[in-house]
Amino acid sequence: RPGDAVLLAQAFLERNAQELNRNIRGFSSDALNALEAHTWPGNVRELENLVKRATIMADGTQITAADLGLEAGHADPQPLNLRQARENAERQAISRALAQTDHSVAQAAELLGITRPTLYDLMTKVGLK
Repeated sequence: RPGDAVLLAQAFLERNAQELNRNIRGFSSDALNALEAHTWPGNVRELENLVKRATIMADGTQITAADLGLEAGHADPQPLNLRQARENAERQAISRALAQTDHSVAQAAELLGITRPTLYDLMTKVGLK
């Protein structure tokens, strides 16, 4: 229903920001507009995962439409090949986690919610090692 996506996204953001110890206070106006405009073909989990990823990736204190991957004028910025899309997303998430933790693999793994050996494997897979 109209408006539900924004309410749910705000609840997910509050929870994720606390769990991930991120100082993100809300969504920018472009992000709110993008959340409202998106058709949400998936279920609530799609929105939840999108907000969690944006919480991890956001550079400032607000999540933008770019952080959500819902930028206007970029209808399909991700590759259609699922394997390539996953690798791109993993590479970006790992790079940001490492940057935020001053390249501490143990802390980055904790931030990403995975084990250290799994992070090493992913780093090798996406060419970050």
